[in-house]
Amino acid sequence: MSSTYWIYGTHAVTYALQNPDRVIHQLLYSASTDLGKLPLADLNIKMFLTDKQTFTKILGVDAVHQGIAVQVSPLPPMILEDLKNNDEGNQLVMILDQVSDPHNVGAILRTCAVFGIKALILTDRNAPGESAILAKTACGALEIVPMVRVTNLANALTILKKIGFWTVGLAEKGDQTLSQVNWKGKMAIIMGAEGDGIRSLTQKHCDFLTRLETSPDFTTLNVSNAAAIALYEGFKGQRP
Repeated sequence: MSSTYWIYGTHAVTYALQNPDRVIHQLLYSASTDLGKLPLADLNIKMFLTDKQTFTKILGVDAVHQGIAVQVSPLPPMILEDLKNNDEGNQLVMILDQVSDPHNVGAILRTCAVFGIKALILTDRNAPGESAILAKTACGALEIVPMVRVTNLANALTILKKIGFWTVGLAEKGDQTLSQVNWKGKMAIIMGAEGDGIRSLTQKHCDFLTRLETSPDFTTLNVSNAAAIALYEGFKGQRP
């Protein structure tokens, strides 16, 4: 992973500026940017007025930057054992088994933030690192939901179980539907890559497998959309 990268766009930059754990090296802005709307008070950040050509050179021609960008360092990592410090009775975490598209991971992060998910757990390999694309798609959620990276997912599931989590795998041939799951307590929702789904070894470490209820005429769904449905069901099931 690069030592620094760029976060751009109004929402993503705003949340980055509000995050006390985020190290920000410099801020670029255009003449049309209203700096008064940004949380810059008490922040000692180098700021540079920048033209369109410079934005394009740094971020690329396709970046929707809205005239604002910050150069940042990746966030300090969270480890699985940190979840032991949360004594809430009901908790949800999301686990991605080799979901590699940063757009999908960013969209899932955004959903995680909406539903109060405690962490997003990914593998070191075959999963995207922090990047401009992931941060832009997450729309600020990268600063809210901790990402935990693990070397071995099977071992990570064992650790989660020791902490008190039940592991719920989402699979096309799951034994029960999402609406049938008892979501009370500490729950980890596991999703695999589109097409391949959860790997067989990962499935063996799930306490149970569940599935989406879909029309028999068309059963495939983008992983980020499927994650949104699963997280909503978990969130709804844990509410008083």
